[in-house]
Amino acid sequence: MIEIKTKLTAGEACGHAAQAQLKLPFDLRQKSRLRTRLTNSEEAWLLLPRGDILRGGDMLLATDGRYVEVVSEPEDVLHITCANATELARAAYHLGNRHVSVQVGEGFLRIAADHVLADMLEGLGATLMPMHVPFEPEAGAYGAHGAGGHHHSEPGGHGGRIHEYVKNV
Repeated sequence: MIEIKTKLTAGEACGHAAQAQLKLPFDLRQKSRLRTRLTNSEEAWLLLPRGDILRGGDMLLATDGRYVEVVSEPEDVLHITCANATELARAAYHLGNRHVSVQVGEGFLRIAADHVLADMLEGLGATLMPMHVPFEPEAGAYGAHGAGGHHHSEPGGHGGRIHEYVKNV
């Protein structure tokens, strides 16, 4: 079984070709401890620092020296559009108020498929289109790169750490 303990930064990964791939949906890309399989069916044990979110294109380093590329597995999502920016902002507000993971794009939002949220969004006047695509939601306001974080396609990295500032009581 391959053990994966290191997520490389963009600079560390530069110039290294992937020797294996790890294909996971978003909910599993949030886990720091996971027993899974690579795309070649080899068993893998993921042992990463808590709070790291894996994104499609991330490069991992296995303890045996192999480079493993993260692939975002397509999943069922709702693609949300609205008649104008105000209605889209309203939809985003209501999703955020429910702490829903949201992917933000140019003129659209995406969320994991959910019939209750679909009903709410339609009630707000949103247009929904079911899709089966990779899901890359925002990391959150308290991502690893400070307030606002970086979008996953911006230079300087992507990702973020969830619940980085939560204090155990």
